[in-house]
Order: sequence, then structure tokens, then C-alpha cells
Amino acid sequence: MPFFHPITIIALLATLVLIFAFQADNITKTWLHVLLIAVPLTIQVYFNSSLTYGMMKYFKVPHNIAAPGALIGASNFFELAVAVAITLFGPESGAALATVVGVLVEVPVMLSVCYFCNKTKW
Repeated sequence: MPFFHPITIIALLATLVLIFAFQADNITKTWLHVLLIAVPLTIQVYFNSSLTYGMMKYFKVPHNIAAPGALIGASNFFELAVAVAITLFGPESGAALATVVGVLVEVPVMLSVCYFCNKTKW
């Protein structure tokens, strides 16, 4: 398994770069749609992760379970959705745009949730 670790990271990064490269025109031409997708999605991820993390703290769940639980509770699994949307509806479809915007938003937002969880460790 250690042999495949760098290969899988490189493959994931290459996949993300290719997905964003193919969607660049779609994203820049329909920037209002991108905002209409990104804003509620950002609110939803922060709300769900906060709710999950807060409830786990209230019920005294250990931090090493609460932090990953907050991330899982807020995740939307856009990586899989991108592949399905592009396969079913094509790379120029609204579904493909929505899932790519989801990945663009979810990654930095989830990183900020990780940062918050690490800073508030109990």
C-alpha cells in the first residue's frame, strides 16, 4: 500500500486539475450561477458541521470522534457527483457545473472546518 500512496495523490490532483480545466469556460461565463450555487452551499456546510460538532460536544463525545463526525456530516461527496453528472449529462451541462462548483466550494470550506475543530480541541 505505501507504494500506491504517492500515485493516488498525483492521480487525484490530476483529476481535479482536468475537471476544473474543462469547466473553466462554463464557470467564467456563468458566474452568477456559480454564486447562486456557492453561497447556499457554503452556508449549508458550515451549518451542518457546526450542528454536528456542537451536538457531539454537548453529549461529551471525544474530540477524535467529534471532529471527523463534523466533517462527514457536512460532506456532500461532490467528487463522485462530478463523475456521474459529466457521464450522464455531459461536461457542459448545468449538473456538471453545479458539481464542479460544489468541489470548488467544499474543499476550502472543509479545510476551514478542520482548522476550527483543531483549534477547539477538548
